[in-house]
Amino acid sequence: MNSWVNLDALWRIVVVGLLAGAGLPALFAVGLRALNPPARTVEPAGAAAAAGRPTAGPVGYAVAGLCFAVVLAAIGWGIFVIVNHR
Repeated sequence: MNSWVNLDALWRIVVVGLLAGAGLPALFAVGLRALNPPARTVEPAGAAAAAGRPTAGPVGYAVAGLCFAVVLAAIGWGIFVIVNHR
């Protein structure tokens, strides 16, 4: 073990940084994708305007709500930790 580098603290910082730095935006993107599902069928060019866009069903709304709730909870926890730092 190196006396200059605390490897235990280093790996914890890397893991939390990856989760918060890449995980939360990815989770937010999953929530957005759940609200806007892809079209299921191929329609002729004239029928696409008349048919409208597909909407998210109840499962899509539930998944999006869960994703957004986790992101908001992480933001709230981060603010709490910063404000109550002693």
